[in-house]
Amino acid sequence: MAKFLVQKSGPLKGEVTISGSKNAVLPIMAATLLTEDKCEINDAPDLRDVEVMCKLLESLGCDVDRKLENNSVEVIPGKDVKGEAPYDLVKMMRASILVLGALIHRTGHAVIPLPGGCAIGKRPVELHLKGLKAMGVSIDEDKLSRGIVDARADQLTGNTIYLDFPSVGATEVVMMAATLAKGTTVLENAAQEPEIVDLASFLNKMGARIKGAGTDTVKIVGVDSLKGVKHSVIPDRIEAGTFMIGAAITKGDVLIKNVVPSHLKAVIAKLSECGVAISMTEEGMRVRGDVNPILATNIKTLPYPGFPTDMQSPFMALLTVAKGPSVVIETVFENRFMHVGEFNRMGANIKTDGNAAMIPGDKVLEGAQVVATDLRAGAAVVLTGLVAEGMTEVSQIYHIDRGYENFVDKLKALGANIMRVED
Repeated sequence: MAKFLVQKSGPLKGEVTISGSKNAVLPIMAATLLTEDKCEINDAPDLRDVEVMCKLLESLGCDVDRKLENNSVEVIPGKDVKGEAPYDLVKMMRASILVLGALIHRTGHAVIPLPGGCAIGKRPVELHLKGLKAMGVSIDEDKLSRGIVDARADQLTGNTIYLDFPSVGATEVVMMAATLAKGTTVLENAAQEPEIVDLASFLNKMGARIKGAGTDTVKIVGVDSLKGVKHSVIPDRIEAGTFMIGAAITKGDVLIKNVVPSHLKAVIAKLSECGVAISMTEEGMRVRGDVNPILATNIKTLPYPGFPTDMQSPFMALLTVAKGPSVVIETVFENRFMHVGEFNRMGANIKTDGNAAMIPGDKVLEGAQVVATDLRAGAAVVLTGLVAEGMTEVSQIYHIDRGYENFVDKLKALGANIMRVED
């Protein structure tokens, strides 16, 4: 198993180019199943999750050509798509469930084991299935109780669907399913993330009729067929936020290129509260942690446009060394404080009470053997390692490989003292 060795580094300085969004490219790849034509997806990051999605599409009968030299993926679903996804691939990635709506259209019968992914809390598919049921899909409840989604429908019909929670995955699955349904679907309390907007943009290029993506109400008028298209994926806002915090925690000066500032309003606001200087230039976003002392602040995770849960653990890394105490409240996932134990190994002395974490701040951290408990927590312990005395050894880094392209190389180019070793 590979691991990262991280040593205390000086201020991160230089520039970094953000890769295409993991959370945008995966649903877009799933959506290629809605056509028989070739789709070309550009700015597809070289990530483990993208590799798994490529293999999943191939297992379903698609012809997939992944070109790492220019970060593109070509998918030709063709006519003979299979309706059953193999467990050995699905268990590796939660985003596997995104193929559900498209497969029902293509085969009339989709069988998908409940997916895996990061163990950050319950992420049930009830909302996905609720939306599909409202459109005429039947679900085998006995198989569902055994962890298998077995869905059938001869024809999907549009309906008005209210999501009890603005789930990103449910919004994406229902939106994809509704594109070829008969009639109009109105999705209320929909997720509003930029990745939803990017998926809608891709589907509309294919010939779908979607309005309202990025708001809480999305209207989809069903069409008869969709065509193959070319599409470039939006930049990864979570990767951008991670490097912003890297500049802040090391008191560095980093220019972040290929970033959409409007996707990061909540993160920018909270970093500014901490004293981080952020400015927009023609080249990108300049983030300086060397202008002011880093001050404590409180954060509360919320669905977009609130503070993103994916940024909670990296931001907590910054708060461990900020001046003064902070409180972090996690409202999205109930098990997303697993990184607290790893921070405490390094001397953070964080206390948790339910969904709240109390961070005393002002800590001098010490290197330790820590674990990447999930994707974002993995990045967070790397950030703490950059300012901890001595060596930090990060294991289970396969989580990090799922969501950060060339993470070590990008950090090293900014002056970080980090290396990857194969154990």
